[in-house]
Amino acid sequence: MRTGLKGKTALITGASRGIGKATAVALAAEGANVVLSSRKQDALDEVAKEIRAEYPEVGVLAKAAHVGDAEQAAAAVDAAVTEFGGLDVLVNNAGTSPYFGPMVGIEPAAAEKTVQVNQFAVVQWTQLAWKAAMQERGGSIINIASVGGMVTEHGIGYYNATKAAVIHLSRQFAMELAPKVRVNCVAPGLVKTALARALWEKNEEQISTYMPLGRIGEPEDIANAVVFLAGDATSWMTGQTLVVDGGSTIRPSIA
Repeated sequence: MRTGLKGKTALITGASRGIGKATAVALAAEGANVVLSSRKQDALDEVAKEIRAEYPEVGVLAKAAHVGDAEQAAAAVDAAVTEFGGLDVLVNNAGTSPYFGPMVGIEPAAAEKTVQVNQFAVVQWTQLAWKAAMQERGGSIINIASVGGMVTEHGIGYYNATKAAVIHLSRQFAMELAPKVRVNCVAPGLVKTALARALWEKNEEQISTYMPLGRIGEPEDIANAVVFLAGDATSWMTGQTLVVDGGSTIRPSIA
């Protein structure tokens, strides 16, 4: 499959580990220049070093930014445009889940942080990418949501509520930014990331037996879906949510 991503420029938030890092590597493998963003510069520098060593032909820029900070977000987008002359792909991947428990118990500070990082950051970075480059040259935006945004679950209900919002934001932006920019969404199931460690680490074998495809997801599973949505193969696809969950949402209900 030809993605048409060679020579394009992609910015990935939350790129220092997990799904974000895997996505940056997968995009670089397709020949795209990659701009890596997360909170910690040293972690980004390590990822940038790895990508440069494996794909020396692509451009790599590591630019630290707190995803919820407007000034830092603008600086990251501006750096991408300055370094590579434009921005073609934005992957809104950064996420947080500072609270575990019933929604009746969440404190305002935890709720505000969850919304700021998971939900409003999608709006903010999309606005910046649109104004800085995509309004003129077009592009593709991929937002990382979760299958949790489609179901109810114990403990992470508020996190899931923000991911449900991401799914709708993707549809709304797809309508508003068409035809210049395509906006799609990936909804991962349970993936072996640091953010989700508490959900899988102690019960990986047991959880895998309940998965129709027999295993928990890897970050690369989601990265491959992002590449698919970013590239030419989906040029007539916008406003959609691609579920990548090992079949977890098709399990039969308990009789």
